[in-house]
Amino acid sequence: MTPSPQLRALRGATTASANTSEAIAEAVAELLDALVQRNTLAGQQVLSVTFSVTTDLDACFPAAIARRRPGWDAVALLDCQQMAVAGDLPRCIRLLAHAWLADGQPVRHAYLREAARLRPDLADPAS
Repeated sequence: MTPSPQLRALRGATTASANTSEAIAEAVAELLDALVQRNTLAGQQVLSVTFSVTTDLDACFPAAIARRRPGWDAVALLDCQQMAVAGDLPRCIRLLAHAWLADGQPVRHAYLREAARLRPDLADPAS
Protein backbone atom coordinates (compact mmCIF):
# COMPACT_ATOMS: atom_id res chain seq x y z
CA MET A 1 0.00 0.00 0.00
CA THR A 2 1.38 3.37 -1.06
CA PRO A 3 1.35 6.01 1.69
CA SER A 4 -0.95 8.92 0.93
CA PRO A 5 0.62 12.35 0.55
CA GLN A 6 0.29 14.89 3.35
CA LEU A 7 0.00 18.65 2.98
CA ARG A 8 3.05 20.13 4.69
CA ALA A 9 4.36 23.65 5.30
CA LEU A 10 7.88 24.52 4.20
CA ARG A 11 9.70 27.61 5.43
CA GLY A 12 12.65 29.45 4.01
CA ALA A 13 14.45 32.74 3.82
CA THR A 14 17.38 34.36 2.09
CA THR A 15 18.81 37.78 1.45
CA ALA A 16 19.30 39.71 -1.77
CA SER A 17 22.66 41.36 -2.33
CA ALA A 18 20.96 44.54 -3.57
CA ASN A 19 17.55 46.04 -4.34
CA THR A 20 17.70 45.18 -8.03
CA SER A 21 15.57 42.85 -10.12
CA GLU A 22 18.64 40.77 -10.90
CA ALA A 23 19.74 40.38 -7.27
CA ILE A 24 16.23 39.54 -6.08
CA ALA A 25 15.73 37.06 -8.94
CA GLU A 26 19.02 35.35 -8.12
CA ALA A 27 18.16 35.06 -4.41
CA VAL A 28 14.61 33.78 -5.06
CA ALA A 29 15.79 31.21 -7.62
CA GLU A 30 18.49 29.96 -5.22
CA LEU A 31 15.96 29.67 -2.37
CA LEU A 32 13.38 27.83 -4.48
CA ASP A 33 16.06 25.52 -5.90
CA ALA A 34 17.16 24.66 -2.35
CA LEU A 35 13.58 23.87 -1.22
CA VAL A 36 12.89 21.78 -4.32
CA GLN A 37 16.15 19.85 -4.00
CA ARG A 38 15.96 19.29 -0.23
CA ASN A 39 12.37 18.05 -0.41
CA THR A 40 12.56 16.35 -3.84
CA LEU A 41 9.62 18.41 -5.07
CA ALA A 42 8.01 18.49 -8.47
CA GLY A 43 5.91 21.50 -9.48
CA GLN A 44 2.62 19.63 -9.18
CA GLN A 45 3.37 18.92 -5.50
CA VAL A 46 3.58 22.63 -4.65
CA LEU A 47 0.18 24.07 -3.79
CA SER A 48 1.09 27.65 -2.83
CA VAL A 49 3.95 29.96 -1.90
CA THR A 50 3.64 33.23 -0.01
CA PHE A 51 6.66 35.50 -0.17
CA SER A 52 7.32 38.38 2.19
CA VAL A 53 10.06 40.93 1.69
CA THR A 54 11.50 43.63 3.90
CA THR A 55 10.59 47.22 3.05
CA ASP A 56 13.99 47.85 1.43
CA LEU A 57 13.20 45.43 -1.44
CA ASP A 58 10.87 46.86 -4.05
CA ALA A 59 12.61 46.30 -7.41
CA CYS A 60 10.48 43.27 -8.39
CA PHE A 61 8.00 40.70 -7.13
CA PRO A 62 9.44 37.37 -5.93
CA ALA A 63 6.27 35.62 -7.13
CA ALA A 64 7.01 36.79 -10.67
CA ILE A 65 10.34 34.96 -10.45
CA ALA A 66 8.68 31.78 -9.13
CA ARG A 67 6.00 31.95 -11.82
CA ARG A 68 8.72 31.42 -14.47
CA ARG A 69 9.67 28.00 -13.08
CA PRO A 70 8.77 25.08 -15.33
CA GLY A 71 5.76 23.19 -13.96
CA TRP A 72 4.77 25.97 -11.56
CA ASP A 73 1.96 27.44 -13.67
CA ALA A 74 -0.70 26.01 -11.32
CA VAL A 75 1.02 27.12 -8.08
CA ALA A 76 -0.79 29.90 -6.18
CA LEU A 77 1.77 32.64 -5.57
CA LEU A 78 1.48 35.74 -3.40
CA ASP A 79 3.77 38.60 -2.40
CA CYS A 80 3.46 40.78 0.68
CA GLN A 81 5.62 43.15 2.67
CA GLN A 82 7.19 41.88 5.86
CA MET A 83 6.24 43.70 9.02
CA ALA A 84 8.84 46.42 9.66
CA VAL A 85 10.69 45.76 12.91
CA ALA A 86 13.65 47.81 14.09
CA GLY A 87 16.88 45.88 13.62
CA ASP A 88 15.38 43.35 11.20
CA LEU A 89 17.68 41.64 8.72
CA PRO A 90 17.98 43.91 5.65
CA ARG A 91 17.02 42.83 2.10
CA CYS A 92 15.37 39.67 3.43
CA ILE A 93 13.03 37.45 1.42
CA ARG A 94 11.00 34.92 3.40
CA LEU A 95 8.61 32.29 2.16
CA LEU A 96 5.96 29.91 3.38
CA ALA A 97 5.16 27.12 0.92
CA HIS A 98 2.54 24.41 1.11
CA ALA A 99 3.34 21.16 -0.67
CA TRP A 100 2.17 17.57 -0.83
CA LEU A 101 4.87 15.30 0.61
CA ALA A 102 4.91 11.56 1.01
CA ASP A 103 3.65 10.37 4.38
CA GLY A 104 6.61 10.29 6.73
CA GLN A 105 8.90 12.31 4.45
CA PRO A 106 10.83 14.78 6.59
CA VAL A 107 10.37 18.49 5.88
CA ARG A 108 13.62 20.27 5.03
CA HIS A 109 13.47 24.04 5.34
CA ALA A 110 15.98 26.38 3.66
CA TYR A 111 17.61 29.36 5.34
CA LEU A 112 20.34 30.72 3.09
CA ARG A 113 22.88 33.51 2.98
CA GLU A 114 22.50 36.04 5.81
CA ALA A 115 19.05 34.64 6.61
CA ALA A 116 20.74 31.60 8.15
CA ARG A 117 21.05 33.82 11.26
CA LEU A 118 17.26 33.85 11.60
CA ARG A 119 17.04 30.10 12.20
CA PRO A 120 20.49 28.64 12.82
CA ASP A 121 18.80 25.41 13.89
CA LEU A 122 17.39 25.01 10.36
CA ALA A 123 20.21 26.54 8.32
CA ASP A 124 22.36 24.44 6.03
CA PRO A 125 25.90 24.33 7.45
CA ALA A 126 27.23 24.94 3.90
CA SER A 127 25.34 28.24 3.49
